[in-house]
Parts: sequence; C-alpha cells; structure tokens
Amino acid sequence: MGAAIMGLIGRKLGMTQVYDAEGVLVPVTVIQAGPCTVVGMRRPERDGYAAAQIGFGPLKAERVPKARRGQFAKAGTGAFRVLREFALSEGDDGAPAVGAEISVSDVFEPGQLVHVSGVSKGRGTAGVIKRHRFSGFPASHGTHEYFRHGGSIGNRSYPGRVFKGKRMAGRLGNERVTTRNLVVVALRPEEHLVLVRGAVPGARNGTVVLTRAAEGIRQ
Repeated sequence: MGAAIMGLIGRKLGMTQVYDAEGVLVPVTVIQAGPCTVVGMRRPERDGYAAAQIGFGPLKAERVPKARRGQFAKAGTGAFRVLREFALSEGDDGAPAVGAEISVSDVFEPGQLVHVSGVSKGRGTAGVIKRHRFSGFPASHGTHEYFRHGGSIGNRSYPGRVFKGKRMAGRLGNERVTTRNLVVVALRPEEHLVLVRGAVPGARNGTVVLTRAAEGIRQ
C-alpha cells in the first residue's frame, strides 16, 4: 500500500448487486470514499501519537469557522465539510504529505475487512414494540385498549422506583452505529468507489467512515 492511513471518509450512495469472481451474486453497498485530502499530520514528538487528519466534501471557505479557515489556508488545501483523524499503520514512514490526495486503492484492496461507522436513520419517538421488539398483549380474553403497551415497569413499595435502563418508549435511531468486518468486494479508484458486502448504517448520501479491520484480509 502506498499510504499508511488506516481509513477514509465516504458518502453512502445506496445498495446494488454485483457478481464476484466465482459468479455469485453479492449484495453490496456503494460508498464514494473520496477524493479525500490530507489536511494535517499528528506526530508523536509533538502530539503524542501518529495520525493523519483527512478532509472530505468540498465546502465554501466562508461557511467554515475562521479558526478552521486558517487551518485550511495553512495546509494549502480547500475547505472541507468533514474532518476525521486516522491512525497510521506504520508510524510516519511512508505517510503522505499534507495536501496529498488519497485514493481508495491506497488504503483498501478487494477482500479487505473493514469497519463502517455512520449515523443510523432517525425514527423519531417509537413505542416498545417497534423500538425493543416487544410482542404486545393478546388481542382477546378481555384485553381492552392495552395491545401495544410495555406492561409493568417496577414493583410496589420495594424498591419503589424504576430501574435505570428499563426498556420503554422513546427516541429510536439517529445514533452512531458501527458495522464490523464487512468485506470489500471491489474497488473503482477512478470513481473513488468502494463496494462492501452487506448493508451499512445511515441513509443515502449520509457520511460514513471506513476503517481497515485488524483482522486484515479474508482468506
């Protein structure tokens, strides 16, 4: 690999199907992982760790805070909507310079295992059946207007309260979710596309973060 960066930022485009090398039809999620640009470097002697700060999604400079605008000017790059830091696989050796553009082929390869993080779809306030998959109450034998409730939530005088973490109705979704060990089926570097097997969190056009898994490549 040319770069020592362990991941990239991308945008979920949607799902489709492709044939693998054995002719098996595989469901994949198409992620536009780039173009990503190195905006800054973190070095052990100065910051205490080695990492690269990556920018994704061009943005007008006047739409970013003045401090971050100065950071982009110092790096000699344009402004970006999303910034993330990624660890370096081999310290600083072979790491790209600030301002370099990272391709998907620099970080991933077919068969690579990756973790994909994103923000799940927000479902609003949901009841216990939708949120926690409760079974509900019988629809006969005298049940009256109590079909989709959660039932009892506690005891009487002791302990006299509802335990923390009790599964109840509330907000569903709109939280950071990571799907682990997905297989990279194919790369299309000229289009900055990564095709990973299966589904990833979030809605179409949502921002996702791809990180190389420690397990490496599926055998």
